[in-house]
Amino acid sequence: MEFVDLKAQYRRLKPRIDARIQTVLDHGRFILGPEVEELEQRLAARIGARHAIGCASGTDALLLALMALGVGPGDEVVTSPFTFFATGEMITLLGARPVFVDIDPVTYNIDPAAIKAAITPRTRAILPISLYGQPAEMDTINSTAERHNLAVIEDAAQSFGALYKGRHSGNLSTIGCTSFFPSKPLGCYGDGGACFTNDDALAEAMLELRNHGQSARYLHTRIGINGRLDTLQAAVLLAKLEIFDEELVARAEVADRYTALLKDAVQTPTVLSDRTSAWAQYTIQVDERASVERSLREAGIPTAVHYPMPLHRQPVYADMGLPLGTFPHAERAAARVLSLPMHPWLQPAQIEQICEGVKAAVGSPITR
Repeated sequence: MEFVDLKAQYRRLKPRIDARIQTVLDHGRFILGPEVEELEQRLAARIGARHAIGCASGTDALLLALMALGVGPGDEVVTSPFTFFATGEMITLLGARPVFVDIDPVTYNIDPAAIKAAITPRTRAILPISLYGQPAEMDTINSTAERHNLAVIEDAAQSFGALYKGRHSGNLSTIGCTSFFPSKPLGCYGDGGACFTNDDALAEAMLELRNHGQSARYLHTRIGINGRLDTLQAAVLLAKLEIFDEELVARAEVADRYTALLKDAVQTPTVLSDRTSAWAQYTIQVDERASVERSLREAGIPTAVHYPMPLHRQPVYADMGLPLGTFPHAERAAARVLSLPMHPWLQPAQIEQICEGVKAAVGSPITR
């Protein structure tokens, strides 16, 4: 059993993917080829944004967004400690300081009520994460940002394809960033990412920043990075976009089956009624996680932990002096979350097998 079955997806899409890749091999424009621009246009149209800027990874997307906003030494960015390390890492890389606040224990996303108290005169932006595929409480976050004249960057690395009050994740704030890492809901066959914005000046800045700060060939107006999206990766994404909506429906069906079978045995995910999830992960909470992981592994069921250590407890941030207990909801989640196999091609029999394994591992009776 696969945690994410990319091989099954490829078998479904093989003629389309192979044809797209062959076209790139034939024209030979492997860097910023026509497929990159085509992908950007289709992504922007899909979510209703004026601009989409393809880039080399979801991490680079965050970096480009922060750089375009001018975040640098002495600045602060308010964000969640319960996320992949790249979110805090890119803030720190620019010499700024991540300011962590706790999460909502129901959605795992940043608690919007906690943001206001974290804002200081040095705050330049708020960076919420739409974790596991469900958008954060963006209207409240945007309202807080507007009152303090701050930008908002949505880290939508896991939520591309999700909706928030009828609007697309990635187009909910000043800049949206997503990842096309292979295991993401829309993933390529390597690293890839994108930024979205409705601000023309920010779009121009990110386009230049991703290509060594060039406004024209060999004319460098900014200090940038090599953050370009490979044409071959854009080609793969274009092929996958053709069935992306179908896959989102299938992911939701898998999640519904999981919840129906597990809701009485473990803490299952909650998706709020005014939004949807792209279901990048299906994440439960369990006691004695190591024991449950071991039991499932012995039964041939793969699992993952996203994420076992909140950022404020990482060794690199030890000098912040944030002891255990500072963010209790994030710390409790980090100690208890367990992600189960999630992809559109999971069969009902496989889901039942996984759920039986979970119930056996946590000591819950198996009901049929």
